[in-house]
Amino acid sequence: MSYRATADAATAPTAAAVTPPLIRLRDITKTYGTGAGKATVLRGVSLDVMPGELVALVGQSGSGKSTLLNIVGGLDMPDEGTVEVLGIDTLKAGDTARAHLRNRSIGFVFQAFNLLDHLTCLGNVTIPASFAPDAIDARDVEARGQDALRRVGLADFAMRRPGELSGGQKQRVAIARALFNSPKLLLCDEPTGNLDSETGRGVIEFFRELNAKDGVTLVIVTHERRISSVAKRVIAMRDGMIVETTDEELAAAHAAGEPKAGPAE
Repeated sequence: MSYRATADAATAPTAAAVTPPLIRLRDITKTYGTGAGKATVLRGVSLDVMPGELVALVGQSGSGKSTLLNIVGGLDMPDEGTVEVLGIDTLKAGDTARAHLRNRSIGFVFQAFNLLDHLTCLGNVTIPASFAPDAIDARDVEARGQDALRRVGLADFAMRRPGELSGGQKQRVAIARALFNSPKLLLCDEPTGNLDSETGRGVIEFFRELNAKDGVTLVIVTHERRISSVAKRVIAMRDGMIVETTDEELAAAHAAGEPKAGPAE
């Protein structure tokens, strides 16, 4: 049975069908290495993500999830295929245009937090302002940074440094940094992977509210069944392909990290 992750969009009502996808991927392939060491990581992946979706991307380690996320975010480039994000063909755009897209419209949250220990929480949150194509008034930068920290419940932690924070607090600072420019798209790679169950639950709930109340589109690479349970769509991958997966197989995938394989389309 053939399957394409755009099926939901294709069967949506006519009014929704006229809305272009926020993410449009067609026939994405990616390999690393050469000769005997050559490994194919993505095999003809096609995918649409519509504005306002909360999508969980699941599968075993090495299935291509993180590579696909990096290609969507312009952090990596495919060997073949088409990548359109927020109406921009990122393969035809230059490095500067891709950098501006990431800075203005895409937020990133990673498992490892990626905070700079020598900066305060506020300093970490406002890092995106340093890469903005246009100068931002210093008072506006601080105000926006403070507001981002407030949104994640860390308004009183602005002058603390990462070394003084718990893992959950560090991840919330990383989320605040991702929200600094009010992105339309948030890309998250195992955002709860380094957190305990209770702290992870709080992060998942924050993502759910961000999607429901602010309309931010989220694509989350995860092994967490709890994230899949709040996602509007769950997409499983194996061996570089999108695979069709039943609810029972998804449950097994979360337990064993290995969804049942099938054709990409």
